[in-house]
Amino acid sequence: MIKVIFGDSRNMSEIVDESVGLVLTSPPYYNAPFDFPDLFPSYSAYLDLLKGVGKEVHRVLEKGRAAVFVTADVRIDGVLYPIVADLIKIMQDLGFKYQERIIWKKPEGYIRISRRSGVLIQHPYPLYFYPDNIYEDIVIFKKQGNFTPKNKEESKIDITKFQREKWYSNVWEITNVLPNNKLSKFTAPFPEDLARRIITLYSYVGDVVLDPFTGTGTTLKVAREMGRNAVGYEIDLELKDVIRERIPVSTLFGEEKVEFLEREDAKRLSSNMRAKINEKLENKKVS
Repeated sequence: MIKVIFGDSRNMSEIVDESVGLVLTSPPYYNAPFDFPDLFPSYSAYLDLLKGVGKEVHRVLEKGRAAVFVTADVRIDGVLYPIVADLIKIMQDLGFKYQERIIWKKPEGYIRISRRSGVLIQHPYPLYFYPDNIYEDIVIFKKQGNFTPKNKEESKIDITKFQREKWYSNVWEITNVLPNNKLSKFTAPFPEDLARRIITLYSYVGDVVLDPFTGTGTTLKVAREMGRNAVGYEIDLELKDVIRERIPVSTLFGEEKVEFLEREDAKRLSSNMRAKINEKLENKKVS
């Protein structure tokens, strides 16, 4: 089963209490230029979104199960916003146990000297050092309570792969979705290998895997390929065609279709953001 609801994930009324086995998501990066600049009127509004979604995640998640967020602090106009620390505080206040923090390190060959780190090359003196960010945080929370697993043998983890790929470490080196990938023009997607590893380690075959910020559908696609059911929420209606093209997976009974539901609170973010950017450019020309 694959279901995508277009609407604000602060309301997940389509999902009954304690029916989800794993939450895996990557929230939008607060007003980041590579994601949705100026999407939020303030940082507090962004945190309100995380609180609202976190509250619903706590309601729908089974006891003893994990909620995994892939995110990072964001620097805008010289100000560094502590998203990871604030997310941890929000989730703890909602009753979650802060269980783990894993570093997702992007290979060094993927990152080249940027304008930020290049400042020191232009000014080779102390206090001109601005490092490039080559990692993101995988923050894992656990809902209090006990869980009795099912399908244990079907969900058994390949120990050889676990050791060979160093899953046992709290630093994972996984190649990011490259900037020229056709999916990267829509959102900032994380790689399928990352989703596959998390789903393997934190869910069982037959579980419902939920992504409150579906984006292009990485979590849902990988979850279904791995024998899990998948439910996603996405506010941006303009991603529907991308999701439809990407997610259907082949099964023994043919290609499985995605069930879509459009709510009244869905939006067309991509067009709105492009309009805002064009308006800013026009205003600059006039001034």
